[in-house]
Order: sequence, then C-alpha cells, then structure tokens
Amino acid sequence: MLLPRVKPAHRPQRFDDGSIRIGGGISGIAAEITDPYGVAWAVLELMDGTRTPQQIADRVRGELPAVDAAEIVAVIDQLMASGYVEDAASAPPRQLTRRELERYRRSQAFFQRVDLVPREHGWTAQLALKRARVVVLGVGGTGSHAAWALAASGVGSLHLVDPDRVELSNLNRQVLFAEADIGRPKAQVAAERLARVNSDIAISYATTEVGGPADVAALLDGCDVLALCADRPKRPESIRVWVNRVCASAGVPWVGGGYDGPLVTVGVYSPAAGACYECIVAGEERLRRPGLRLDHGGEGVMAPSAGLSGQLVAHNVISLVTGVPEPTPGVIRGINLVAPDEHVFVTHPPRPDCPVCGARARTQCRRGPG
Repeated sequence: MLLPRVKPAHRPQRFDDGSIRIGGGISGIAAEITDPYGVAWAVLELMDGTRTPQQIADRVRGELPAVDAAEIVAVIDQLMASGYVEDAASAPPRQLTRRELERYRRSQAFFQRVDLVPREHGWTAQLALKRARVVVLGVGGTGSHAAWALAASGVGSLHLVDPDRVELSNLNRQVLFAEADIGRPKAQVAAERLARVNSDIAISYATTEVGGPADVAALLDGCDVLALCADRPKRPESIRVWVNRVCASAGVPWVGGGYDGPLVTVGVYSPAAGACYECIVAGEERLRRPGLRLDHGGEGVMAPSAGLSGQLVAHNVISLVTGVPEPTPGVIRGINLVAPDEHVFVTHPPRPDCPVCGARARTQCRRGPG
C-alpha cells in the first residue's frame, strides 16, 4: 500500500501570496510552487504517511469542492513524481544488514534529501555503492583521502594501486599513513587502514607500477568507476591519456583529481556523454590557456588542498555510481585556495577528430541545431 509522505528534510513552507517553497533553502534541491487555489498545500498537509493517494484526493475534494477532481489527482501525481515525497510504507531492502542500516543512516538521510528521483525506497543509492567496484589508482595526497571517503561511504569493493613506499615527507597530507609506516608499501598500508575503517567491504591492493595502457586495462575487469589520483608518469605520454583512452574503450567512466599549488581540480569523464579528457585539454590550448592540471604541480601542497582534491574525487565517484547527484561528464571543476572567488568550471565540446569521442562529436554535428 502506497502511503505518500513529504520527506522530513523537504517540509514545505507557505507564503502570504499562496506560493509554496519545498525542499529547504539549498539551490539545486528547493523549488517554488505556484498554488493559486490552495490545492497543492492541501495535498501536502495530508501527505503525512497515513493516507493513500485516493484517501488524500477524497479529503481534498471535501475541503475544496469548487476544484475539479481531475486537477486534484494531477497535483497528487505531480508531487509524488517530484522527488520531495517518499513512501512511508516502504521497508529497508533485505540486501542491507542491520549493521549497514545503522552505519549508513546519515548517508541515507543525505541521499534522501539530495535525490529528487522517485525511488522504491530510500536506500537505492546505498545499495548501488555496496554493489560497486572502484579502482583507486594512486593513494598519495589525493588518493588517500579519496580512498578513505569511498571506504567510509560503503563502496562494496575497493582496489588500491600504488607502487610507492611511505616517506616522511608524505605525512603532511596523506591521511592513511603514520610515522610507523615509513618504508612500507603505501597500497598495503592503505588497505590495512581502510579495513579497520570499514570491515563490511572488500579491499584489495597492488604495488605494481602502471607503465602503459596495458597495465591500465588490466585494472578494469569488473570495475564500475576508476579514480585516477596518480601523479606519474607525466612525460612523454601522460597517465591521464592512457586512462582516458583505455577507459573509453572499456566503457568505464573515470574521475581524475589533484592540485597545482593552491588550485584544486576534479574532472569527470564518461564514454557515454560529454567530452573526454583530451578534448578538454585541447580546448584549453585553443584558448591559449595550456597547463590545466589534474595532478600534482610541483612540491607545494598542504593537507587541506590534498584533502579537498581527494574528497572531490570521492564525491564524483559516488555520483557516477549512484546517480546522486546526477553526474555531469566532460567538465572540470575546482577552487583556488588563494582566490576563493575564482571558481574553475571548464567544459568543451568533443572534437570530431578525437580518437576517443570523435564519433560522438560527429553525431552531434549531424543532428544540427534544434
């Protein structure tokens, strides 16, 4: 039995002119409803999880007899499809244990608030995370923070790849390592730490060097998303180019992030939509803005910049896995820590001659305007 209920975080507010604000005050979540006859407000007041849609419609018809019954039903349907309403009768999925329901209840509250797609229950995103396999390539400054956030968020299978050993100079920013770990393999230490953070997920690691496209391809078996947090090799051919091409060929989306001094950036790429990494870089070069970076730029880095880059990577990986919030591939975003009003937002169309996404660009060109 369907029992519609306005989500607690989306409680509506009615203003003197009769309009309604629902979803709180955060841009991207909240919405305004024009309600000249009071139908939406009457419906929302009755959506408390104790009535069926038919019972709500009958009550509103009794309260507003001048309003057409079909209009009342249409308002109920629109509100139920808006994402601001949940089914109070739905139960948590059996695929999640009691321990997981308790562990992730704050995550579930976040997804419930942000996700405006009607779902069978409020745990859809968490289930998607549990079923996902994510490869984190590089567990240094960016990667250690990203891997921690993904483990804490409940990604069901994490594979960590890094050939380096822990050094004293890593400890100003690489959150998974301590002084006692100096000299030990980073990937192994990171796996041990994350197993203590979340014993309900599977964590594996490799200490092998990624030296070419074939090594990247070997990592993608069963992979849902790859998080590129490695800073080498950079020359003569960047590891980002290898990942861009191999992931496109394998149909695997990827996220790349890092920092260049105070500039923190993250890019999201998908074989299904948007420009690829190489098209973004080529677009910047055409505008005479070369040097856009998604990796470490020199020696200057602090824990906050490394942490921000890693958390942005994790956020976008979660977005690709769950669809919450809806991912936007082919975009690089970022912030400048010494110029907070300078927001990075870079996007370019796919190039028709691009070996990775050229076919998509040519299709878009053939469609033409409109």
